Amino acid sequence: MSKDKLASWNDGFIKQSILDFLESSVEEGPNFIKPEDRIASFDYDGTLSIEKPAPTQILYLVSTLILKAEEYPHLKSKEPYKSIFEIENKVKVISEEDKPRIVKLMAETYANWSYGQTPEEYEEDVTTFFKKAKQEKFGVCYTDLIYKPMLELFELLKEYEYRIFLCTGSGREFIRTISERVFNIPKENIIGTTEIYEYYNGGLRKVKEPFKQIVVGPGKVEHIFTRTGRLPAFAGGNSNGDIEMLEASEFKLLINHDDDKREYSYQSGAEKMLEIAFENNYTIVSMKNDWKEIFNSK
Repeated sequence: MSKDKLASWNDGFIKQSILDFLESSVEEGPNFIKPEDRIASFDYDGTLSIEKPAPTQILYLVSTLILKAEEYPHLKSKEPYKSIFEIENKVKVISEEDKPRIVKLMAETYANWSYGQTPEEYEEDVTTFFKKAKQEKFGVCYTDLIYKPMLELFELLKEYEYRIFLCTGSGREFIRTISERVFNIPKENIIGTTEIYEYYNGGLRKVKEPFKQIVVGPGKVEHIFTRTGRLPAFAGGNSNGDIEMLEASEFKLLINHDDDKREYSYQSGAEKMLEIAFENNYTIVSMKNDWKEIFNSK
């Protein structure tokens, strides 16, 4: 195995717990996991990458719709454009209660605009977004804000013959555009909310529907099983939407955002997950105390 395991992790209980689990999982004994059952699944937003000020796919939708509204100014007074421009101009912030409605409307509006788009065209569009969009606090691209300790964990898991899957509420095709380049994970190992394509004239094109099914909560476990025929042996998450995925796994890794200097400090959207994790002795990673470095580019 690697001589320098988890170099960006501080020595201590959390790092050692990961190493001990992986070592015991490949040795004959009560904790042995057969190679074919070594499935590791991870959430994306907030677990592998920064999710503030909003998940990257939300920001992609916002930027795309703003461009459309600039082309057609009469749209600025209509939803979801009206709310988007109000946020951009700092007039108001969408409330948590109103957010699902606006996000749904954004997705539906974007689906209408992108009707007929091929997978290749969509990938080119998203790739351009990842190259150009800058995160507001750090001023760099979002692919520069992937958590370095998690990338190291991925490489270590592979050494122990674990197959890694990203299971995310974000769009499957959206994350596939960066999965191989950024995470060294094949596109077929991305499990996420599915955009819908139809066969047309020798290829594929998008239909006028936003998403087939949102992959959060119990849906994560269901989709992992559908994809692999197994439940995860190792799982990592950071929010209430990851509760069931961690419950279904043997090793449960929770990323706690508690470093307001090097990243952000917040618990909104993770209150229930943290409560369960503390009560059941999950392996809770303090970004502040357990990680020497946070981002792969820093």
